[in-house]
Amino acid sequence: MKGKGNKLCGIAGFCNYNKDYTTETSLWTQVLDNMKNKIKHRGPDDEGAYLTKHVGFSHVRLSIIDLANGKQPMSRKIDDHVFTIIYNGELYNTDEVRKDLEQKGWSFQTNSDTEVILVGFMEYGPESVKMLNGIFAYAILDESKDHVYLFRDRLGIKPLFYTVQSGTLVFGSELKVLFEYPQIKPQIDKNGLCEIFGLGPAKTYGSGVFKDCYEVLPGHYTVYNPDGLKEVPYWKLISRPHTDSYSETIDKTSYLVMDSIKRQMVSDIPICTFLSGGVDSSIVTAVCANELAKNGEQLNTFSFDFVDNEKYFKSNAFQPSQDRPYVDIMVKHFKTNHTYLECSNERLADYLYEAVDARDLPNMADVESSLLYFCSLVKKHNNVTLTGECADEIFGGYPWFHKEESFQLHTFPWSKNMEPRKLLLSDELLKEIDLDRYVIGTYEKSVSETPYLEGENLTEKRRREIAYLNIKWFMVTLLDRLDRTSMYSGLEARVPLADHRILEYVWNVPWDIKCKDGEVKHLLRESVKGLLPEEILYRRKSPYPKTYNPGYEKLLGDRLLTVLEDSSSPINKLLDKKKVQNFINTPSDYGKPWYGQLMAGPQMLAYMLQVNYWLEKYNIEIII
Repeated sequence: MKGKGNKLCGIAGFCNYNKDYTTETSLWTQVLDNMKNKIKHRGPDDEGAYLTKHVGFSHVRLSIIDLANGKQPMSRKIDDHVFTIIYNGELYNTDEVRKDLEQKGWSFQTNSDTEVILVGFMEYGPESVKMLNGIFAYAILDESKDHVYLFRDRLGIKPLFYTVQSGTLVFGSELKVLFEYPQIKPQIDKNGLCEIFGLGPAKTYGSGVFKDCYEVLPGHYTVYNPDGLKEVPYWKLISRPHTDSYSETIDKTSYLVMDSIKRQMVSDIPICTFLSGGVDSSIVTAVCANELAKNGEQLNTFSFDFVDNEKYFKSNAFQPSQDRPYVDIMVKHFKTNHTYLECSNERLADYLYEAVDARDLPNMADVESSLLYFCSLVKKHNNVTLTGECADEIFGGYPWFHKEESFQLHTFPWSKNMEPRKLLLSDELLKEIDLDRYVIGTYEKSVSETPYLEGENLTEKRRREIAYLNIKWFMVTLLDRLDRTSMYSGLEARVPLADHRILEYVWNVPWDIKCKDGEVKHLLRESVKGLLPEEILYRRKSPYPKTYNPGYEKLLGDRLLTVLEDSSSPINKLLDKKKVQNFINTPSDYGKPWYGQLMAGPQMLAYMLQVNYWLEKYNIEIII
């Protein structure tokens, strides 16, 4: 489906109002080149740089739309007033914003949404971000005012990190670019260790985990000028009484879901979808397949699994069924061009390290490394994919929305027991960092921010807290995973069910409509009735697949013991070797995860391998 958007890219830059970068142009041009090279995977098709007295911008580009134009950094001038933008993102309402600006007298040289965003800023200032429907992170330099602005989309779908040290702002799409600026070193302190061991693979929103590193908060922009850095919120969730009837709610949800998916099909090159056979990915797949069929085109779809998983799969409360039979139904029904992708134990373990390269942090272990591998295979066929991510957080699909115990917990419902997290850590480390206190502190801070609705009973108030925690924490972890694993191979992954309009509306729908008669995600299912085969529409939730092969756990245990045998391994300072040995000798309970629904015993071993690799590769100084 053709349209006028732009592309997914990588951005980076720096700013210091007390420094003149043009006195050493070759040095600072090289720094910009180094930054570009670190994130070249995000944009292998094109690159550019821009250096002024106080500011340097660099950009790498993955071309999806308006392939010939939209080169960045992009500048426009009014009189002697110059504005420059670097942008990573995709707009889904480009035409509407462009029309508004044309009515104000503006003209455009390209079809790119980059120019639309820049001109929007020139017309309306930073509040122009409120007009945008899309996924984005962008920087704008207003040279006459000595202002650099950093913007991030409402839900944090596109990343944007920064640090301010010695009067210098350094920023980029990924953490790794920050360390390309001279004198900025990767360090981790007690708070960072609490993030890794107490909250990981999640992290506190706004935190970059590394000391003095941060991320622009979702729904915020920052302004950096000679007076320093200021953070400005432009969007937040608001709780309001829901006045639509049951049938009106179904109709409106249906419109929003369909409209978002169709908008996000916009591309000058073929799109594909990830298809698990679950209701979320199946909705996205069905709409895309039907739309393409109108033009006689066939949709490419991809599903993921593990070698020999049918032999070792163990049904449990979290993962009741395998995906393959449901994928087969969808492929047959919608006549998609389907590819079944599989991953072996060795590849799964090997990609744990590349997953750290992609995320710059320890992450969701094999839940992440497998997706990284699968994305590299999908990229051979397509450059753009649509996924079903975020429906569970928005429509209440996870077990913790429904279980009584989640309502009683005074901590994150996806990580309710801290003990497994401490099992392998040395007693010395546990004395130095108070994991429990740190985790409860971050939990209480988040809960206190929940936008309550006056007059709600305690149950509904608590349900709103759980929903808010999911959107601010769990969803962001999965979005980070999707962005880094896809962009590492230059694959653009879109998340149409995370359209902010859907979230704003569904947030205020009462639970007795969202999950009517106890049916999980009832509202979403009803809103697409007639679109999917019945066995797909009413399939019980089963999360992203994982391997149950005992050989995988043994492989991880052997690798971790080898790491601990090497006295130079940095993780030796943090783990207790005897505790690790005992852990390896104890059979894992796959039904008792320590994070989410998938991360149990094997994933703890994998996570520790990632932590060691991370400390080693980034040469991180631990400050306790």
